[in-house]
Amino acid sequence: MSKKKTVFLTGATGNMGSCGLKELLKEPSKYNIVILARTSVKDKEMLKQYEGLDNLKIVWGDLINYNDVKTCVNGADIILHVAAFVSPEADYHPEQAMRINYGSTVNIINAIKESPNRDSIKLVYIGTVAQTGDRMPPIHWGRVGDPIKPSVHDYYAVSKIAAERAVIESGLRYWVSLRQTGIFSQHMVEINDGITFHNCLDNVLEYVSDHDSGVLLKNICDDLPEDFWGHIYNIGGGKKARLNTYQMFKDMFEVMGLTKLEYALDANWFATRNFHGQYYLDSDKLENYLHFRSHGTEYFTDLYKKNNPSAIRAAKIITRFPGGQKLIGSTVRKQFEKTARTEHGPLFWVENNKLDYIEPFFISKEARDAISPSIKDFKPYSDYDRVVHIDHGYDETKPESMLDIEDLKKAAAFRGGKCMSDNMTMGDMRTGLSFKCAFGHSFEASPRLILEGGHWCPQCERESWNYHEIAKRSEFFAQVWYPLHSQNEPSKVYPKKVNELEYT
Repeated sequence: MSKKKTVFLTGATGNMGSCGLKELLKEPSKYNIVILARTSVKDKEMLKQYEGLDNLKIVWGDLINYNDVKTCVNGADIILHVAAFVSPEADYHPEQAMRINYGSTVNIINAIKESPNRDSIKLVYIGTVAQTGDRMPPIHWGRVGDPIKPSVHDYYAVSKIAAERAVIESGLRYWVSLRQTGIFSQHMVEINDGITFHNCLDNVLEYVSDHDSGVLLKNICDDLPEDFWGHIYNIGGGKKARLNTYQMFKDMFEVMGLTKLEYALDANWFATRNFHGQYYLDSDKLENYLHFRSHGTEYFTDLYKKNNPSAIRAAKIITRFPGGQKLIGSTVRKQFEKTARTEHGPLFWVENNKLDYIEPFFISKEARDAISPSIKDFKPYSDYDRVVHIDHGYDETKPESMLDIEDLKKAAAFRGGKCMSDNMTMGDMRTGLSFKCAFGHSFEASPRLILEGGHWCPQCERESWNYHEIAKRSEFFAQVWYPLHSQNEPSKVYPKKVNELEYT
């Protein structure tokens, strides 16, 4: 019989973490679980149901407190780092997002390094699809290694990019970064924030359910082959979990008998750029290791029905009568329009001339004003099956064991920079090399970070969103910029309020 494993799970009171906890607790003979939770009323109440379980230890503390983290890492076989300060809250509190998301990750890495069994502890880091940012059609199919491109003002993504870099470059023997997609969950149904309208009508996401995310966390605690570790993967629910935003709203309203979207929504409430999302060319790779998928888009519809049973029953009756759809649509419209006028809603930006938001999300004020309000005039994108290939700038047909310094030099040149190192041990993806970016910044990075992670210059990343200028210099980045932007657009630079160096 195999040894019982000790699992340190962070974020056990959040969406993904709570589902992971439930799945792990189903196998008390296999796992001892340690969780770190804050002493908030909400967390205390949520975890009350688990008090007294023999295989669960609750440590009350905080991930940004190193001693609390070290207590939990001590004796752990595997660490599931799920906890994060997420959007929309992270959009309002960027300093807190960086302190929690980056700071907690560095604490965990350092605690592992101080452990006597550091070379056997496995770290599972949960990243995010937001790291690759806006991938609107026609470049809506992606894979790991594509350019890192957090959307302007998305400090959740900024903090997670810094944290993932720390994991990849940590020197730990066993690590993996899993970039989580949008999660179908009760939390998604309940969001009432302007971020709803950042999600462009033609945008796509390959979602995954909260339940399946929990199964993933349990299954990753099994004994996996050595070649699983030391890589980055995209989490996605596969073909049946792919959904565009326009279709999501159609499905949601049709549940209540509302088939005329124009009664409930205006097209110009929704951004046309600058929100994360993509379908995956490579998400089956993780599924083949972890076998976690069971749900598709119907899971979201079922959650919506469960969350609003009385309102849906009443609406389905009313919409059968003449004028009923208009009545129900008007009721829905009032709530959505109110949300679109909150601080991070597009109507608020337009009415208050917030150009630093209007321009990233709509290209320009003029472009936004040109959008017809009527959603009947909206022409949905239809060619979602067409794949536009993103070139990574080196010979990807070569096995990893055959990659050498020439591949890194080609990749660097494709990014508008230069690999300053002259030597590399063939197939060594861990040892850092010296690079210079197109703006003259010198930095060190491992081949894994560059080729598989899609990361590039840390100084450019931490200073600002300067995408027009980067695209002019980098063929690599231009592939995910110019399909969505004109080369004649004025260059816009948006300085970042925080960076990870403040929390090192």
